[in-house]
Amino acid sequence: MAGWSVRDMPDQSGRTAVVTGANSGLGYVAARELARKGARVVLGCRSEARGRDAVARLRGELPGAGVELGRLDLGDLASVREFAESLPYERLDLLVNNAGVMAMPYGTTADGFETQFGVNHLGHFALTGLLLPALLAAQGRSSGVRSGARVVTVSSMAHLLGNIDANDLNSERRYRRWTAYGRSKTANLLFTHEFARRLAAAGSGVVAAAAHPGYAATNLQTAGPRAEGRRAAERLMALGNRVIAQSAEAGALPTLYAATAPDVRPDSFTGPSLAMWRGAPAPSRRAPWTLDDRAGERLWAASEELTGVSYAAALKA
Repeated sequence: MAGWSVRDMPDQSGRTAVVTGANSGLGYVAARELARKGARVVLGCRSEARGRDAVARLRGELPGAGVELGRLDLGDLASVREFAESLPYERLDLLVNNAGVMAMPYGTTADGFETQFGVNHLGHFALTGLLLPALLAAQGRSSGVRSGARVVTVSSMAHLLGNIDANDLNSERRYRRWTAYGRSKTANLLFTHEFARRLAAAGSGVVAAAAHPGYAATNLQTAGPRAEGRRAAERLMALGNRVIAQSAEAGALPTLYAATAPDVRPDSFTGPSLAMWRGAPAPSRRAPWTLDDRAGERLWAASEELTGVSYAAALKA
């Protein structure tokens, strides 16, 4: 893993990948590098206009790249179902749950969930469950990275801000934007932990892993302040992106490692090597509460109830 870069990525020819939030930032870089290595990549984007621009930009950078657009609003379960049902591929080798929102003012999704929990966790939980039959169908290929599909969920070092509150998943009692963000990123890791456990129990070759970018310069940092008109905070975040953060290209490396490297293990968590902040991909620190089996089971049950998506039938097949 030492010094790993995109040059070390295995050939992705013949693989089909879905990357959420791929119109900019980390998602765009991940989609581009997967396509560069030969993968067919579906960009799951909330905005069709920005998604079309991203596809055009990718084809300009990589003539002949196998990239296409799928409209996907993770804050609307109807959109999630429509995306999954319209995906024209029976086999899916890779799902990168990358899209997210950070430290937003209080709001709710189309289905009434607190926005950060709804988009960052519930939307991806539903999407993964709906695409699980296609992921399971990708098993049984030849050796190496094609031996089974992968699901890589992008969390954050901000998960260290706090555990989820099982009695207030939607922050209805008290809302603090950064606490809610940290809890949604904890939910990403608990989901990965419980999903990996269930996949193993079912004897599946699908690998569920997690990654985080450290501090990478994307529009994620400025979106929240901009939404509230907090110009000073927006300028401060933009300054941090220029002075402190690593590039989106560097920030995407842990995700790409988790998605393609041959030695990635289930429930692993990959991030930057230097204090979780920047550097080449390496095993990352994670809070003990993200490895709590009982908490993972409770979150899973609540997520199934809230989204109406069950994994049981696919895992038993």
